[in-house]
Amino acid sequence: MLKLKFSKFKLECGTDEAGRGCLAGPVTAAAVILPKNFKNKILNDSKQLSETKRDFLKPIIEDKAVSFAFTHVFEEEIDEINILNASILAMQRSILKLDPTPEFIIVDGNRFKPLNDIPFETIIKGDSKYSSIAAASVLAKTYRDAYMCKIHEEFPMYNWKKNKGYPTKEHREAIRKHGATKYHRKSFRLLPEQLKLEL
Repeated sequence: MLKLKFSKFKLECGTDEAGRGCLAGPVTAAAVILPKNFKNKILNDSKQLSETKRDFLKPIIEDKAVSFAFTHVFEEEIDEINILNASILAMQRSILKLDPTPEFIIVDGNRFKPLNDIPFETIIKGDSKYSSIAAASVLAKTYRDAYMCKIHEEFPMYNWKKNKGYPTKEHREAIRKHGATKYHRKSFRLLPEQLKLEL
């Protein structure tokens, strides 16, 4: 069972992102404040859950949460500020949408930047330790997956409905055959043989 709280603060939010390692589409983050009596036996790091379980949990989290929000940071901004900064920015923007404002932030991973003097703690594998981070990981993943399924209709040859923009063999073969789209991250190495500098 995941722990509910890290801090002594009443309004503690968890935040996490999805899609950091993808070649196409946004990096998506979510932030969640859970009530003090929240319990769920299925909830875990979204990577440990099947798509069916994530889809089952999403409306439960949204219904029970004190507040939740998600944010997409798109390819142009990722290319401009790099994926780490874009991931942090997506988490910060999600936190800023929360009402009430959290008094403490717990972040999955080991990197974050201060936000409006709200104290925070980064927690490695936090999404498999704390309920609010796990809940944020489920929302980030389900909202991002839904977006990738939507843009799949525009470019079905990349099969984003299945690979969600991750660098699968099939996705890379499609890039080799059809080239990059407006949704691909230009700062990423889209193909293994692609050189960093194209002179």
